[in-house]
Amino acid sequence: MPQSISRKKTRRITVGGVAVGGGAPISVQSMTNTKTDDVTATVGQIQQLTLAGCEIVRVAVPDRSAAEAIPRIKKQIAIPLVADVHFDHRLAIASARGGADGLRFNPGNIGSRRHIKALVDCARDHRIPIRIGVNAGSLEKDILEAHEGVTAAGMVESAMRHAALLQDLDFHEIKISIKASDVPRTLEAYRLLSQKTDLPLHVGVTEAGSLYSGIVKSALGIGTLLAEGIGDTLRVSLTRDPVEEIRVGYEILRALDIRHRGPEIISCPTCGRCDIPLFDIVDKVEKALMTRTTPVKLAIMGCVVNGPGEAREADIGVAGGCGVGILFKKGKVVKKFPEDRLVDVVLEAVDEFERHTPTERTTLSKTDKNS
Repeated sequence: MPQSISRKKTRRITVGGVAVGGGAPISVQSMTNTKTDDVTATVGQIQQLTLAGCEIVRVAVPDRSAAEAIPRIKKQIAIPLVADVHFDHRLAIASARGGADGLRFNPGNIGSRRHIKALVDCARDHRIPIRIGVNAGSLEKDILEAHEGVTAAGMVESAMRHAALLQDLDFHEIKISIKASDVPRTLEAYRLLSQKTDLPLHVGVTEAGSLYSGIVKSALGIGTLLAEGIGDTLRVSLTRDPVEEIRVGYEILRALDIRHRGPEIISCPTCGRCDIPLFDIVDKVEKALMTRTTPVKLAIMGCVVNGPGEAREADIGVAGGCGVGILFKKGKVVKKFPEDRLVDVVLEAVDEFERHTPTERTTLSKTDKNS
């Protein structure tokens, strides 16, 4: 991580076996989009998310049947499970009793202080944390009136109000998220919140949209906050397969040199010199390596003349043209081969790289190691 990034020191909590805050590595989360009471579908999706690198997963608990599915799901997954509950505190209690590793509720719709106390008492008994999830679209009426609409300050007031309530009930295993669907208001809210509390923060831009708009909003919003040292765990929200959320989350962390998981692919945008099907080659390599965890920098270039030089820092690279492919490492040509073996050669080179990479190599930056 660049020296200019200094992470805000926050309290540490634990979600299942994953530490959040207090200098712990910034974890990557997602949420299933299956019907939670369809245990087979939900478990299948969580397993795919786990392979992609998801470290905490959240499921919606809209009704009793979803809450009753929690213990059956828990038995079949390997990562912490958070129950997302709205309106009915009894569903949160049932989820905690069923083995959920954490609870998330929106303070604007969970109900009375008595209901929140019952929920908090249950969470304390089961030693699980609570995420206070404030969204711009569900603020309390008195806050909306006082701030004349949805504002960053109003969102922070809501979050701090409910954090104080939980703390008054002698509950301190808390993290907070405070999301809007637009980047400027999200940034303003998190910056203000970070000044007011040392509770760990879950960062994201809610309802970010489809693939392109969602990636842009998330990269700008989450990336800016992380670059300022704000944030202990993240979720990228996309109207897509949630596996895509995990991929984008790690790419944001990689771009800031915070965490490195799996291959990083460098490829040229192509030009008139390219005479190989570069788009197809990159797509095949990316899909083949999707579940790999070893950090390796790959270059897949469309020009044998400039490719090696332009990708000099890559651990492994290939380029092709005129029927010939070349394999290069750190900008040095290692061998030539038939162009139609480009994909096979780069995958074989990755396998060899992994065999010679020490098993203790981590996906963390120097700063995370020293935290």
